[in-house]
Amino acid sequence: MQNTVAVLGAGAVGCFYGGMLARAGCRVTLVGRPAHIEPILREGLLLESGAFRGHVAVNAAVDSSVIHGAQLVLFCVKSADTEAAARQMAPYLDKASLVLCLQNGVENVRRLEALLPCPVASAAVYVAVEMAGPGHVRHHGRGDLIIGPEPAGPWIAELFRAAEIPVEISDNVDGALWGKLVVNCTYNALSAITRLPYAGLVAVDGMEAAMRAVVGECLAVAQADAVTVPGINWEVVRGIADAVPAQYSSTAQDLARGKRSEIDHLNGYVVRRGRALGIPVPANELLCAIVRALEQKDGTRVG
Repeated sequence: MQNTVAVLGAGAVGCFYGGMLARAGCRVTLVGRPAHIEPILREGLLLESGAFRGHVAVNAAVDSSVIHGAQLVLFCVKSADTEAAARQMAPYLDKASLVLCLQNGVENVRRLEALLPCPVASAAVYVAVEMAGPGHVRHHGRGDLIIGPEPAGPWIAELFRAAEIPVEISDNVDGALWGKLVVNCTYNALSAITRLPYAGLVAVDGMEAAMRAVVGECLAVAQADAVTVPGINWEVVRGIADAVPAQYSSTAQDLARGKRSEIDHLNGYVVRRGRALGIPVPANELLCAIVRALEQKDGTRVG
């Protein structure tokens, strides 16, 4: 039986994973904005990576009603849109559906569980990818996922591994999500502010000291919040720039396109938790303030 997968939020992450699953034989439907959906309907999804460049046949729509009947829904919208998107798709889900949250941040699964009638699984996503044009996704590196054993962890892992996507099943997905948060807090805002890719960012004189400060603050907040963050330290975070040197952060991509970023759910989350726990986080506070100011200047943030 062919696996049926819907992707809500056909941006870079959703199109990459949806395209890879479609190449592996899944019946995939992408749900997104007309600018991307229209060329996909005409020609298919253009998927570009180091090993493959070509059009992939997928279904596509702008209306979330098409997710009805999907076995798996990849939830890939921006964190600021979580509740609105969940309410839109909730009528088309039932207890047999499974939603896999591929969003940035550490609190989205709880937000989804409060609104959806079906199980929600969390995943820490490590992929460097961008929308290079309408209906055109470009993969720069990695692509691995960390998921929990429940719900349906082994089935999800089998599905993605068949699509040549590495998957680790972990009992500490919260720690993995925090690890991804540390990386995002370190690179996203700085890449957006400087308009530099990761390799260019770390090459700036004095930048590593600023990045170290962000990492230290994030890990201090995680520790105070009783979260164990496995395998994350400055050396690991610094190595991301070597792994994906040409990558611009999702925050940089959002600002370049005149879209509101996820800063409130990245460095902003660390700021909120730091204040609640009495942990000083001045580096994260500064990055939040600058990105919010840029958004306000560009008209993507009100207030």
